[in-house]
Amino acid sequence: MKNENALTPFEGKEIRKIWHDDEWYFSVVDVIEVLSESSNPSNYWNMLKKRDAQLYTVCVKLKLMGKDGKARPSDCAHTEGVLRIVMSVPSPKAEPLKLWLAQVGKERIAETENPEISVERLTELYRAKGYDDIWIGNRLKTIGIRKELTDEWKKRGVKEQPEYAILTAEIAKATFGLTPSEHAKLKGLDKQNLRDNMTNMELIFTALSEEITRSETVKNDAQGFHENREMAIKGGTLAGKARKLIEDERGEKVVSAANFLDFGEDKNKEIGLDTDKKSDF
Repeated sequence: MKNENALTPFEGKEIRKIWHDDEWYFSVVDVIEVLSESSNPSNYWNMLKKRDAQLYTVCVKLKLMGKDGKARPSDCAHTEGVLRIVMSVPSPKAEPLKLWLAQVGKERIAETENPEISVERLTELYRAKGYDDIWIGNRLKTIGIRKELTDEWKKRGVKEQPEYAILTAEIAKATFGLTPSEHAKLKGLDKQNLRDNMTNMELIFTALSEEITRSETVKNDAQGFHENREMAIKGGTLAGKARKLIEDERGEKVVSAANFLDFGEDKNKEIGLDTDKKSDF
């Protein structure tokens, strides 16, 4: 799995990073939060830039995923740039962060030579957060299928923003009867990632709907936003029909208000994710 846009943990914090121009670029605000432990790292970064104008030169604007699941242009810096920023922030975490940067670079080289390593690292990250292996397997499937779908959209002239978001909403609406924002609201989420708070069944139908959409897109050679929107609605509609059949047979809804904000053994059993049981579907 090519992990182009990811989260990497450092001492309990997650630093966003993105692969750009053949190297990792890191979220400067996330780095500042780690170094300064400020409650408002964005303001801290703005003040730092005013004090040292040369810091502007080590940054580029790249789109990173926010806590609300939306990608926005953010100040990013490669390893050398981050080291320059580290020098400007008095912090006892400076040296550990330097070692962390070196390790991340080594991991990327290893992942390029063996993509399975990135899957293993993501698996361990989810395990560390408390997710069970059945859920992790389903989540990894959604990531892989999503990547294949967006690759098709990109090749077919769909613009990343805002068109990806519109197509995704069309798929979700036809599949679940809810847009992603409505789904997140049902679960009581604020800025958390929706898919990281889905049940097994929700993940399975998400993967199904996006795989059908990708397959129909290729089959019909859809080009541009409007044709791909038709494929998104079709893919979601077919998955939605399957959902309704399953709901009628089982007598319970696939869409759930359950989430993983209070993840634990009791929560697993409450939403059908007991690790002693087989997958729901």
